[in-house]
Amino acid sequence: MDYDVVFLGSGHAAWHAALALVQGGKKVALIEKDVTGGTCTNYGCDAKILLDAPFQLIEQLSEYKEKGIDELPEIRWDHLMAHKHQVIDQLAPSMEALFAQASIELIRGSGKIIDEHTVQVNETTYSADFIVIGTGQRPAVLPIPGNEYIHDSREFLDIETMPQRITFIGSGIIAMEFISMAAFMGREVHVIEFADNALNMFHQKYIQKLVDKLIAAGVHFHFGEAVSEVNKKGSSYEVLTKSGLKVETDYVLGATGRVANVENIGLEAVGIQTDRGGIIVDDHLRTAVPSIFASGDVVSKSIPKLTPTAIFESNYIAAQILGVNDQPIHYPVVPSVVYTMPRIAEVGITVSDAKDHPETYTIVEVPYGARLSFEFKNEVSAEATFIFNEEKQLVGASIYGNESEELINLLPLVINKKLTAMDLGQQIFAFPGATSGFLDLLRMSFPK
Repeated sequence: MDYDVVFLGSGHAAWHAALALVQGGKKVALIEKDVTGGTCTNYGCDAKILLDAPFQLIEQLSEYKEKGIDELPEIRWDHLMAHKHQVIDQLAPSMEALFAQASIELIRGSGKIIDEHTVQVNETTYSADFIVIGTGQRPAVLPIPGNEYIHDSREFLDIETMPQRITFIGSGIIAMEFISMAAFMGREVHVIEFADNALNMFHQKYIQKLVDKLIAAGVHFHFGEAVSEVNKKGSSYEVLTKSGLKVETDYVLGATGRVANVENIGLEAVGIQTDRGGIIVDDHLRTAVPSIFASGDVVSKSIPKLTPTAIFESNYIAAQILGVNDQPIHYPVVPSVVYTMPRIAEVGITVSDAKDHPETYTIVEVPYGARLSFEFKNEVSAEATFIFNEEKQLVGASIYGNESEELINLLPLVINKKLTAMDLGQQIFAFPGATSGFLDLLRMSFPK
């Protein structure tokens, strides 16, 4: 065998396992046809959070309008984009240096599985005891006339100037995050969504608060509309829907979901099965071929397809191959965050599911922003919803507020370790502070 393990892809679904395997004495190779490090590192969450940071800071400053802050700063998108390139463009070379230092071979090209132990790249074949598929996802493309004029999230994260008029097709996580940024800059924003509401998977009370805020900022939401075509009109575009709606715009961004990269990698030849969600695996992340695993967003699963999930799976596969762990994979609760202004975060049992089973769950709403206004920088609209089970344990939560992405990370520990109100009461946290006040309110929210 040329290698002990060969990975298809070099993103988070792959390289964490690769490092662990090398440390365990294995010979490893990563096959990559695109930018080293994958989507999140180069044109996904890292780039998005870097661009988002000044928007969030100004959003927090806005809570002090007429309370000591008279004028808010403006975003210079061209300067911000230059800063993004300065930081993000260095990540792929840094990853390559890391791999070289760790003696992980990086093979350039498209990998195709030939048999249960062989991958072909260009005209060269490589053999391995194990193969791990970590090819991720790509943006879905609408099958409509004019779809060549529709940009995706990767392109949006590279635009040199923010368009004056921008139209979003879809209102999922990616769209709503970008919509918040464009609206913040005073652009004319239209959102065309097939469903009757945005972000179906999140607590709709908080989503409606966000939508109402965006509408007040000038965003035009068109729910229940199906885009039928996009036409170019001089230097601008026209987006048409089946109902006859016409929207004139300078830029069209498609955000109608993502699809797993399962094509042209040889799955059919070895009998690996897929469905609409991606590659079908067992409870050890093995495909139908025992020597071939799959990890990350390419896997068909109900667990959220997020970077931390991919890292978790990657490390789990490494432990499987090294013989450290032979148990079925067990996922802890996975927090999800929409990086809008303000953020919306969730973990565990959803409010919707809890409402469908009132005999099982207790729902407690806490307006923590109003009750802890100075700890939360005067953001009085911030609130949380906690969900408890019959054993009076926290099993889920939804949070609306500027610091949601930090607060939600406190809760998996409470849920996974089944901490009680008494357990929290036995801890001492720094005061005054946002997290100490939030945890205190959580402790008081437990059912008696």
